Amino acid sequence: MKVAIIGATGLVGSVLLSIIKERKFPFTELILVASKRNIGKKINFNGEVYEIIGLDAALKLKPNIVLFSAGSNVSIEWAPKFSLVGSTVIDNSSAWRMDSSKKLIVPEINASLLSKEDKIIANPNCSTIQLVIALSELHDKFNIKRLVISTYQSVTGTGVNAINQLEGEILGEEPEKTYPYKIYKNAIPHCDFFENNGYTKEEMKLVNETKKILSDDSILITATAVRIPVMGGHSESVNVEFSNPFEINDVLKTLKNTNGVTVQDDINQNLYPMPLTSEGKDDVFVGRIRRDYSKKNALNLWIVSDNLRKGAALNAVQIAEHIIAKNLL
Repeated sequence: MKVAIIGATGLVGSVLLSIIKERKFPFTELILVASKRNIGKKINFNGEVYEIIGLDAALKLKPNIVLFSAGSNVSIEWAPKFSLVGSTVIDNSSAWRMDSSKKLIVPEINASLLSKEDKIIANPNCSTIQLVIALSELHDKFNIKRLVISTYQSVTGTGVNAINQLEGEILGEEPEKTYPYKIYKNAIPHCDFFENNGYTKEEMKLVNETKKILSDDSILITATAVRIPVMGGHSESVNVEFSNPFEINDVLKTLKNTNGVTVQDDINQNLYPMPLTSEGKDDVFVGRIRRDYSKKNALNLWIVSDNLRKGAALNAVQIAEHIIAKNLL
């Protein structure tokens, strides 16, 4: 079992390595790949020293599973090349998510769609993953009619340079800006670039990916994505309008029985999800569960998850685990 990580020196790459170790992911050979400037660097992992190699060298090794986390341009160029040599690619970028010929997978929801023919598998956007995990069982039971989503997203979703900007600003420095404004003591309603419709790419990912994963184009969805000076995870305020009536106790019971969800909802004890307490955790945390009295069959939820773990690395590893367990290589 040869496993390659493309983008091994990046934020998600480092989390992939830690999760592979934690979950004792089975491999006989681990191939660590990064950009040309990092080739030859050494990484200590699980008591061994690994040398970073380039994409060409990794391709010649014909890995069984390739975990891509190096951006859309790299994925578009190299994922097909790996698939042609027999590798199964799990891609963390946005390159293949809305490609109708590629599966967009959250294992708790739709891993059963995968087959041996799927050689390039798309990992959804981090903010989408936590949303659909919290909503999938509720949709099955009450039928979601409309979603209004407001996100409060960690700077870790942008990468190392964004972390450096925030940390520098906290120290009173003037670091190189990843965002168009200071992020410290600020909230920037601008995640990714603006599209022609006035929404950002991040907002449209939430709209389009949610419909694809839940296999329902009829859901009406609108989103506003905001970057905040937080390290630990993404938060989402979600207003859900169902077609069917519901009782709050049924909602709570459904969420508590949803795989991958932890309910934190006790306002008397000030218990609710926060990035501070979700960081480093695998689950999606849901709280502030309450009826929206302004509209029939409507519900408010607060959803928080570590965007680098479940929102990226863990989801990819879980896809790989499913592929191995079901003998889909």
